[in-house]
Amino acid sequence: MKFKLYSPDGASNSEKELKEWPVLEGTKGVQALRQYILAVFNNKRQGTVSTKTRAEVSGTGKKPFRQKGTGMARQGSKRTVIWRTGGVVFGPKPRDYSQKVNKKVKALAFQRALFERANDGKIDLIEKFEASEPKTKQVTSLLSKIKPEGKILIVDDAFEQNTVLASRNIERVTMCQSASLNALDLIHSHHILMTERGADTVIARLKGASS
Repeated sequence: MKFKLYSPDGASNSEKELKEWPVLEGTKGVQALRQYILAVFNNKRQGTVSTKTRAEVSGTGKKPFRQKGTGMARQGSKRTVIWRTGGVVFGPKPRDYSQKVNKKVKALAFQRALFERANDGKIDLIEKFEASEPKTKQVTSLLSKIKPEGKILIVDDAFEQNTVLASRNIERVTMCQSASLNALDLIHSHHILMTERGADTVIARLKGASS
């Protein structure tokens, strides 16, 4: 698969082919990607919400008024669900929402996300991503030449301190190390800018997952 390769200053670009980049036919990996993303969000749920049934709410079990002669519907307890302070029918209870995704499914989801974003032209390469000084202006100027709008994910093996300081105050920029890059990171960003060494690490991860 071919990618646009930018110079470190973003002023010029060329084309680079990564033959080992994942290419999937048809809908292979789509279900795995969906399963992985759902699992990530479900694993973030606390599952602590709780309601009380009529057996748990406080209140007397005494009949609120006599059975007949009042003109109202008969009632047996103030703890029933139709009373304001009564219990809740089929209300939520604490539960565990976590889902387990095995390694093969996770690896396939990662491959599908890489393929989808590259196929849509949302991944570009840069020779290296560095800032000589911890100045936001440097990174802003560089990104304005590559992608002036939208959320952008910067992927590299490691980031120097000056680069981190120069990028952290830019709202649309997210930085991620290639060793921890996942499918959700790729899907959430409008554009991905990946260094050459970061791309090599990602490909090495795919080889390790398939072996």
